[in-house]
Amino acid sequence: MNRTLRAFAALALAAALAGCGAVVGDKKMVKIHYKGTLSNGSVFDSSEGGDPLEFLFGGGQVIPGLEAGVKGMKVGEKKQVAVKAVDAYGEYNQAAVQEVPKESFPQDMQLETGMELVAQTQMGPVPVRIGEIRDKSVMVDFNHPLAGKDLTFDIEVVSIRDATKEELAPAPAQPQ
Repeated sequence: MNRTLRAFAALALAAALAGCGAVVGDKKMVKIHYKGTLSNGSVFDSSEGGDPLEFLFGGGQVIPGLEAGVKGMKVGEKKQVAVKAVDAYGEYNQAAVQEVPKESFPQDMQLETGMELVAQTQMGPVPVRIGEIRDKSVMVDFNHPLAGKDLTFDIEVVSIRDATKEELAPAPAQPQ
């Protein structure tokens, strides 16, 4: 193989490995490494030391602000994305704090303020936090732990590919 052909083959291989110049957009499966921080700099989540996060762009699988931040990026590109609370887990909703009778909890459960539990609801399991513990009731917070918080993500696009027919198909309905 002559030099020109070898150089062309190497370039073609490099382009294939890099996603052929693909950009993040609709109907693409995207893998990113990320580090999510709060306004005080503390890390709330990260893919460091683990697998990258994979999601279908436009599939509602990640928070809207993060999805908007990666749109148009290419493989290998890095960027910092600031996401306002409204585009993350929403504003904190005081109405989502509910008073629940103590007898609704197992008698042997040692309830503690800040304790995280999973409540079984008509819409499936929902993570909740225990707030104030009263004589006959408990204040239960149904807000997401990151509700009301602005988030920052340091992201790097690892791969982009076309979604398969199966990945584009709607998820089957879950039994109630």
